[in-house]
Amino acid sequence: MDYIYPAIFEHNNDGSYTITFPDLPGCISEGKSLSNAMDMAQKALTQWIEYLFDEKEPIPEPSDIKKIIPANNQFVNLVQAQMRDNRAVRRTVSIPGWLDAKATEAGLSLSKILQDALKERLGIQ
Repeated sequence: MDYIYPAIFEHNNDGSYTITFPDLPGCISEGKSLSNAMDMAQKALTQWIEYLFDEKEPIPEPSDIKKIIPANNQFVNLVQAQMRDNRAVRRTVSIPGWLDAKATEAGLSLSKILQDALKERLGIQ
């Protein structure tokens, strides 16, 4: 599920940016550059939404970006958090017995290898 919230990016004298989310009091981050600030904003939003889920707190509705008036050294941008369901799911897979024996002998985790292979195949980091 995706969550999209407006964020206020404030340009600081040292070239860094401070990011705040009007709808999420206390959700604050910083970036050394604009590119870094965009990345940090997404991470902060994702962690904040995960925290709200974990604490069973309500997820606030995002404000209308058009109604947020930034100061002279600020701009408003939408930030997206992609939430993933990380619960383990059991699947039955088949591999040849000799390959299973080799993997066990090598101390490999088939679950980890399958996850890594699927992420690589799907282009997911």
